[in-house]
Amino acid sequence: MKRYLPLIIFVALAGLLSYGLRLNPRDIPSPLIGKPAPVFTLDRLEASKRGEKFHAKSLLGQPWVLNVWASWCSACVVEHPVLNRWQSKLGVPLVGMAYKDSDDDSQKWLAARGNPYTVVIADRDGRVGIDFGVYGVPETFVIDAQGTIVLKHTGPVSDDVFADKIMPALQQARRNQAGVK
Repeated sequence: MKRYLPLIIFVALAGLLSYGLRLNPRDIPSPLIGKPAPVFTLDRLEASKRGEKFHAKSLLGQPWVLNVWASWCSACVVEHPVLNRWQSKLGVPLVGMAYKDSDDDSQKWLAARGNPYTVVIADRDGRVGIDFGVYGVPETFVIDAQGTIVLKHTGPVSDDVFADKIMPALQQARRNQAGVK
């Protein structure tokens, strides 16, 4: 038996490795799902020189989508045309949060690619992103009318992600709003 023990351990470890390699690294469960979204106030990007603020509390009572992006993010370039296409289909506010970015770079980036967002806010130092558990951009959150996080998607959104994840999460958020489970 002692002779076969290394072989048994090797086969068990190979099986675990094989299983782990089949997992999608983008499907990292967020501990924030089902929890209240962080309450925050940030400058509105388009009005930051005037000192206009955006208060997350202003969206209580309706579902909304938060997309965290940056002008320096290559994956954000990939997802941006998708956001432009889907924005009108969402039926809820799409809030864009420029993460650890300069206002000038963010504004130039949006001017060149189009602005799908209902409002764009500036998280210059990344503190609000940290509160949301952001560890890389882009990341997208669906938040229900009570301010509860329903979905977190890590990585660029695609048409499939919108159809298979974001829209069903918005439907769930609307059911939550109506009191239907």
